[in-house]
Amino acid sequence: MYHIGLTGNVASGKSAVAEWFRSWGATIIDADQLVREAQAPGEPLLAAMAGRFGSEVLRPDGSLDRGRMREIMVHDASARRDLNALVHPEVQRRRQHKLEAARQRGDLVVVSDIPLLYEVMDPSEFDAVVLVDAPEPVRLDRLVQRRGLDRNEARALIAAQMPSSAKRARADYIIDNDGTLEDLRRAAHEVWTLLLERA
Repeated sequence: MYHIGLTGNVASGKSAVAEWFRSWGATIIDADQLVREAQAPGEPLLAAMAGRFGSEVLRPDGSLDRGRMREIMVHDASARRDLNALVHPEVQRRRQHKLEAARQRGDLVVVSDIPLLYEVMDPSEFDAVVLVDAPEPVRLDRLVQRRGLDRNEARALIAAQMPSSAKRARADYIIDNDGTLEDLRRAAHEVWTLLLERA
């Protein structure tokens, strides 16, 4: 089993690359999906988050108010560290379970899609790390136009993440997303071909 870490800062195009990798035969383990499952009402993680950040992060129906949580996380570095300390071990446990299932099945290529890979993990855990990157002004525009964020909130969200320049220096493969969707697909396929050769 060849295990790839796929990462990229917010609005880089990482999710599109993950879906293409899936369509080309990879098993995808999506950290964001595991986070959503772990933060569902009734899960211990959500109760721990409410205990740390207060009931204001919960909606009236008991689900997580993601907008409010993002607001706190973006503007408070210590809150961000506390959130990672709560979320990461549970997501890691769930990811390891899926990884072991893929290994048992004999899956050839497994891609762990992890937005904060460099922030919360050791890259040496992977056979290769692929970074999807786009210029900051492009990512800012995507957050405003596609996700409807206020420009200041979008800037704060970008600033809250490790700069992509620091990630580029540590990645095995870089997929630049500064052109069209077809350009991105072509670049992703070139990297996929190289990964398959190594697998």
